Amino acid sequence: MSHHQPDPNKSVTLTIDGIPVTVPEGTRILEAAKKANVNIPTLCEHPDLCKRALCRICVVEADGRGKLIAACANDVWEGVSIVTTNQRLLNIRKTIIELILANHPQECLSCIRNKKCELQSLALNFGVGGSLFENDVGERPPQIESETLVRNMDKCVKCGRCVEVCQEVQTIRAINTSHRSHEYEISTPYKQALEESFCTFCGKCAEACPVGAIYEHDQTAEVRAALAAGQKAIAQISPALAAAVNDELALAADTITAGKLVTAIKLLGFEKVYDAAIAANAVNSEIEGEVQKRGNGSREKPQVTAKLPVISGCSAGADKFVKNFYPDLADHLTTVKSPRRYFASVIKSNYAKEAGLDSSSVTSVSFLPCLAHKYGAGIKDENDFALTAGELARMLKLAGIVVETLPEKAFDSVNVDLPKQGSCLQASLVKKETIHGYAQARKVMEAICEGKCDAEWVEILNCPGDNPC
Repeated sequence: MSHHQPDPNKSVTLTIDGIPVTVPEGTRILEAAKKANVNIPTLCEHPDLCKRALCRICVVEADGRGKLIAACANDVWEGVSIVTTNQRLLNIRKTIIELILANHPQECLSCIRNKKCELQSLALNFGVGGSLFENDVGERPPQIESETLVRNMDKCVKCGRCVEVCQEVQTIRAINTSHRSHEYEISTPYKQALEESFCTFCGKCAEACPVGAIYEHDQTAEVRAALAAGQKAIAQISPALAAAVNDELALAADTITAGKLVTAIKLLGFEKVYDAAIAANAVNSEIEGEVQKRGNGSREKPQVTAKLPVISGCSAGADKFVKNFYPDLADHLTTVKSPRRYFASVIKSNYAKEAGLDSSSVTSVSFLPCLAHKYGAGIKDENDFALTAGELARMLKLAGIVVETLPEKAFDSVNVDLPKQGSCLQASLVKKETIHGYAQARKVMEAICEGKCDAEWVEILNCPGDNPC
């Protein structure tokens, strides 16, 4: 094995399907092809994950040699001539797709990933309507993991994306591989349910899955049933929801706005639609107050500080992460509800009181693009749901609502005094550190354990900074 370290300042010139390309040394063939506007099909490749070369759909020829190499896992070299498509390569890729389909359920029309499945797209592009090989699909029923995820491992194509994002990106290691050869499979440690494991239900595995092997637990039927049963329904929507719904419906950015979603959700039968920022700001203010209360009077005696920094999270998974991996820091967790739970309890109760209703006759739904918010919804209150942009898009399609044609409506106002962020005494003096993802969270948790974190409030978010949920 070569130990040569590529020099990114050195250029390499090659040809791809006869097109000359110059790229930095260390560039993969797949990336060089993109620069030449040549598309090499792949199934296991993911831009945020490392090289895997498991599906072999991206194989190409180099310098006229008979040996095939994986474009996703091999770097270019000076003067090489790459061929990405000819009859031989087309036949090989088509055969690989047919072999995958021989171990895959043929139920595309009823699959939650229909028209958004990478395997389905490949089959369509290569003209594969089925498999010439004997179908050898198991009959394992889909496994519902709490209210968040569903695993249908009969659909797994063994690309390894979910394993890597769980183990290397999020560092949770709730998903792994087992066995070898034809028995090789994606599994969980000791085949336990995710609810019984260290899983934080961040949803990154579902985002990485190219097919319908792991996906969000669709709860739209329960919400529709509540509406049909005469429940009064209220909703909150996050600032990022409109962009996510545009993606789900394959619309141009800004086609659907928050105002159009307010109109659409009310057409579904909801009484009130609130801005999720209301609950988020109220929660932030309460946590600011908790930070000051914990630290008040203990600066001279840091050993008796009431567990600073305060640790909060945008979802219940953050609490589970701390309790599972850093149990000694469990008493640092905030006592304030998450924004979703705050909405489901405080704002729901206020609406019920205002409308002269019992809170049991009110259903609260948080429409939030991040799948992680589903975890914990409905556990203590059967009339509390968290739905993703995908679930909302399916509800709108089923109801025949064309959102982009609707007029805009304003959010409903909350007719109750709620704490406003920054309203606490000396709130501006609270030193806050916001972290994204559990890999980064580990570093901060370890710093807290070592007494090296000077933040007073640590907030763990599941979404990247440029896409707040």
